[in-house]
Amino acid sequence: GPLARDLGLSADELPARKLRLSEEKQYFTVSEENGNLYVYERLDREEMCGTSPTCTVSFEALVHNPLNIFRVEVAIEDVNDNSPVFRKASLDLDIGEWIPPGARFPLEMARDADVGSNSLLTYQLTNNPSFSLAVKENPGGKKLPELVLERALDREKQSSFELVLMAVDGGDPARSGTVQVRINVTDANDNPPVFSKSMYEARVAENLSVGSLVLQVLARDADAGSNGKVSYSFGNVPDDAAMLFSIDSESGEIRTASPLDFEENSKYTFGLEARDGGGLTGNCEVQIDITDVNDNAPEITILSLSSPVTEDAPTGTVVALLKVRDRDSGENGQVSC
Repeated sequence: GPLARDLGLSADELPARKLRLSEEKQYFTVSEENGNLYVYERLDREEMCGTSPTCTVSFEALVHNPLNIFRVEVAIEDVNDNSPVFRKASLDLDIGEWIPPGARFPLEMARDADVGSNSLLTYQLTNNPSFSLAVKENPGGKKLPELVLERALDREKQSSFELVLMAVDGGDPARSGTVQVRINVTDANDNPPVFSKSMYEARVAENLSVGSLVLQVLARDADAGSNGKVSYSFGNVPDDAAMLFSIDSESGEIRTASPLDFEENSKYTFGLEARDGGGLTGNCEVQIDITDVNDNAPEITILSLSSPVTEDAPTGTVVALLKVRDRDSGENGQVSC
């Protein structure tokens, strides 16, 4: 600005009046030749005045012969040289799949170091049918963005979302800043364990050693965490089967717990239960057929015996009636005498 002219000094007077500024002000300087006030170093309104809505720099101008002091005040006007910024590069939200539509989740506000219209912020959100953006005004007049759930979530269909929240200031041209919004859909226990088969079947020999694997069942649960962790146990099991077989609660392996005997029972049918960490259950049936091993010798029983036999008994006379029994089955039980 033309400081000398504003102070009423002509160009001819300048050398004698020695126009100068007070020493402590470093932002400006005055020309001794033409009396104009110049910017001496770059001005940063945000550094000089922070968030104050107005920013001024005051200093004194001195003239000599005669000595006089003038107070000078320079108003620093804001330009839109700062973009909106978020404190974090990303925001992480956990939203349960049981949360009803219409629920709101506050998002982080952006900051803009400019003032006035240059710092007025509007928000935009990536288009997604499951979410929308609402803006709530707090008592101080600042706008707080909120994420609105538009429709119910299903973690088993989509377990996460990635959106982008953009803050745009009111400058011309406008400046903007973004933050990534990562949404993790947390699990509700809405899926029971489901066995891969409704009926499991196995055939094992009766001489199978104790502790041997008979079969393995498998149930899957679409939920996550403890809601999806399955444990196995016997359901409706006859006493004899419970004594002969055991099940591993974690792996679903069914093993022999006692020696098997085809002659005692050749088939066992019982129920199994799978239970998740939230208490939901699934069921299946297991049928184990025991196959025969030739582990029984024939037994001979004399039902009738005629003794002594007279020496004149004719050929073909029945002397004894024998019963032969073998407890095995099939060829193992077919006996020749």
